[in-house]
Amino acid sequence: MRTLEEVQATLEIAKLKEEDLQKTIHCLSFGENVSSADYCLMELDDTLLKHIEAGQSLVIRGDKDERAVLCSGDKTYDLKIADTSNMLLFLPGCRTPDQLTNSQESSHVVHTQIWGFCNSYWELRKQRPKLKKLKKLLMENPYEGPSLGGQEENTEHRYTMQDLLERIQASEEELKAHLEAIHACQIDGYWRALDFDYEMKLLGHVTQLVDSESWSFDKVPLKTSLEELGPLEPKEMIENCLNCYGRRYTENDEVFYALHEDKVCQGMALLLLQNAVKFNLREFQEVWQQSVPDGMSTRLEQLKSVALLDRTSRPETICLLRVEDLPEDTLERFNHLFTLREKWTEDDITPYIQDLCGEKQTTGALLTKYARSSMQNGIKVFNSRRPVAT
Repeated sequence: MRTLEEVQATLEIAKLKEEDLQKTIHCLSFGENVSSADYCLMELDDTLLKHIEAGQSLVIRGDKDERAVLCSGDKTYDLKIADTSNMLLFLPGCRTPDQLTNSQESSHVVHTQIWGFCNSYWELRKQRPKLKKLKKLLMENPYEGPSLGGQEENTEHRYTMQDLLERIQASEEELKAHLEAIHACQIDGYWRALDFDYEMKLLGHVTQLVDSESWSFDKVPLKTSLEELGPLEPKEMIENCLNCYGRRYTENDEVFYALHEDKVCQGMALLLLQNAVKFNLREFQEVWQQSVPDGMSTRLEQLKSVALLDRTSRPETICLLRVEDLPEDTLERFNHLFTLREKWTEDDITPYIQDLCGEKQTTGALLTKYARSSMQNGIKVFNSRRPVAT
């Protein structure tokens, strides 16, 4: 280890003035068996740093065939290795200049041992959670209603919240929000996606009850609904249906639901479109309006991100195209959309790329990067920047 005299001799050779430097001089030395593989460094922003300092945890998620992501309680981050030309040293107990005082009258040497070193660190970038896999897992064994007498329920491919957190690359809050968005429910401790026909059966029971009792769609009583429909379906399924298609509120200590017109109408449209390749638009609108409960009005705006209109065909048509069925990767998403249709208007394509936008990113920025614009009959349209295989 160097002495103060050796340090002063080195400063003289380097033509540095001792009075220009801190009085505390750190003399570094490597400990035994030090390796760059002993530690990993991760760069944190202020939000994540406060998260860690508060005693919260960060979790790395991903299967063997997936690129790892880092998750906090409510956000997901991409993990990327960043190389640095300067070696980064781990020095426990080492103090930085702002932590030192010059109260010492003369220079003195502090011997500090290096515990490890790195030439790279993990860089984090906030990204969208990867949730497409969630629906795929849950649809391995969708819930189709209670088992009939004598039939055994399929207990395979069922997942608890902890199972899903280990498989899905998303934070717990993002995962819970998506489970709600896809109308999943918890049954016997397992999260299950409802079979679509069964979900529509439940919705049909609710709307028929509202009609028969002459209730307002804005005031559906929970207690009476469960009493009337309980003999037909499990009460927890009826309540889940009301949660999916309505807004819960309390009035005079009684729980009511206000059914969402847009959600109910969209559900009925999906029921009509699921088995048709294409539907004559005019005929579809007539049948659709007839299928929804009296007092509700259907509008094509209710089908954004779930159905695609073709105004150029004769007659005009509509077909099922749900954003949740499209690729998660941005480039793959655009390639897929341009295989379905060569040219898109901004209004048509926006519902199918809106979810790809990152923080402070707009659909216009995505279109500029991944598509080429042109004018067609006075309307701006977008097509692929590169040839697309059809």
